[in-house]
Amino acid sequence: MSTSIHRWPAQQRVRTGPLAETLPPEIADCTRVLLATTRSLAKSEIAAAVRAAIGAKLAGEHATMRAHSPFEDVLALAQMLRETRAERVVALGGGSVIDGAKVACRAVWAGATDRAALAGLAVSRGAEPEDWDAQEPSPRIVAVPTTLSAAEFAPHAGYTDLEAGRKMRAVEPSQVPRAVILDPAATLETPAELLLSSGIRAVDHAAERLCATRRAPFSDAVSRQALLMLAEALPAIHRAPRDLPARAAAQQAMWLSVMGGWSGVPVGASHGIGYILGGARGVPHGITSCLGLPAVMQWNEPVNGEAQAEVARLLGGTRGHEALRGFIRGLGLPTTLAEVGIAKDEIEGLAARWDGGPPIATNPRKVEGPADVAAILRLMR
Repeated sequence: MSTSIHRWPAQQRVRTGPLAETLPPEIADCTRVLLATTRSLAKSEIAAAVRAAIGAKLAGEHATMRAHSPFEDVLALAQMLRETRAERVVALGGGSVIDGAKVACRAVWAGATDRAALAGLAVSRGAEPEDWDAQEPSPRIVAVPTTLSAAEFAPHAGYTDLEAGRKMRAVEPSQVPRAVILDPAATLETPAELLLSSGIRAVDHAAERLCATRRAPFSDAVSRQALLMLAEALPAIHRAPRDLPARAAAQQAMWLSVMGGWSGVPVGASHGIGYILGGARGVPHGITSCLGLPAVMQWNEPVNGEAQAEVARLLGGTRGHEALRGFIRGLGLPTTLAEVGIAKDEIEGLAARWDGGPPIATNPRKVEGPADVAAILRLMR
């Protein structure tokens, strides 16, 4: 038996249920709480519910985090955290808000106040968090997700240098939210395309690990269950947008979808190409998975076709990439670069942005260089 390691994140609790009941216990020991969200959510009913649950402890509000967590927005949030002396951040939103809050907290802990210092927090995509039982820093995050990206369960965070068009990654044990609130009602005001495409992001987490070269029983179990639940829940939400049990099931499934990573099982080129498309062209996280996962599965089929057959079976097909494209199309989502405005003549330039590192480097079929990345991108046409 080969040596392996399973890492648990520094997350204390996941609560399920209405915000009015589940959020107050997570800030009971605080006197100053900051709300981090987006402009689109600032006037929503769920934001009003969060404010009500925080009550008189609300010390400030940052509602300008943009997609892909740009440097400027992260630095602004970090500055607000310093000024308010907040002990906790309630991050309300999807992956960009939650990742932006993670890096902002990290910036406060590290004393990073400018672009150069923020860039210095970035690490290799292969880095792993350790020593999470050290003294807890302040502030930490309570996440209230409104999408299915599962960013709230991970100690790593993506943030973007818009000037360079490059996405970076910070990893630190306590970046993972201290607690997560899963209230399906929190997803009701999320636009359908955003919610469903973030659900495909969860499919991506599970499918790439179920088809990885290096696998583990724990990872296989949670990834398989995640796919089974997502295969039922996402179409149910598409058919009946206010189906709260389906939304609750999708939340549980997206949580399961990322747990395989705790066993050290890597994702592959779909995630890696997604980082490129997001950083260079601003394609939303979920949509990058809609485009990338079927193409990567098609490119990988010669080396892991047997594993892909299980993914296909769970999604209702015979070949992995065909089942995925059909499933994604059935949710009304795009599967081609042209649908997001990326032309054929951009492919070589996008492929050249790969820096040689993970997760493209951990793809089951070895990616030798930019030419192979370009070959995968052409399968998205």
